[in-house]
Amino acid sequence: MNVPTTAQRAEPTLLDRTFRVSLILKGLDGVLELVGGVLLLVVTPAQIGAVARVLTQHELAEDPHDQIATSLLRLASGLSVSATLFGAIYLLAHGAVKVVLVWAVLANRLWAYPWMIGFLIVFIGYQTYQLAIGFSWGMLLLTAFDLFIVVLTWREYTIRRR
Repeated sequence: MNVPTTAQRAEPTLLDRTFRVSLILKGLDGVLELVGGVLLLVVTPAQIGAVARVLTQHELAEDPHDQIATSLLRLASGLSVSATLFGAIYLLAHGAVKVVLVWAVLANRLWAYPWMIGFLIVFIGYQTYQLAIGFSWGMLLLTAFDLFIVVLTWREYTIRRR
């Protein structure tokens, strides 16, 4: 059975549009990671601590035991230069790979589909490990979103290969 690609179909299906929107969201996430990585390179741990104190002072004035505010302050005060450098390198590398792969898939580069799938599977594995260590709804939703993108990417890849 010869299934037409998205470009050959007269009207993109809901799954086609969902795939495109999901890729764009993943690409925007990559751009934000690049911005975060650059910020970690130029902002010192002391400056991050100062910003955290400013952002949490109002909430802590109302409730000195606020879990989110106290956790944010604890994280900010525990940052070291090596930790921020590692975070910057991680975010820059992860964001760059994401942006390049999303661009290549949106540009219909067939080689990018398996790379996108493989890249996401590696991170799904890491996210699953993180979930096993400590559950978080955010990590669960991110993992589910990545699984969804893998399925849609595989679907689109098999259509385009025909």
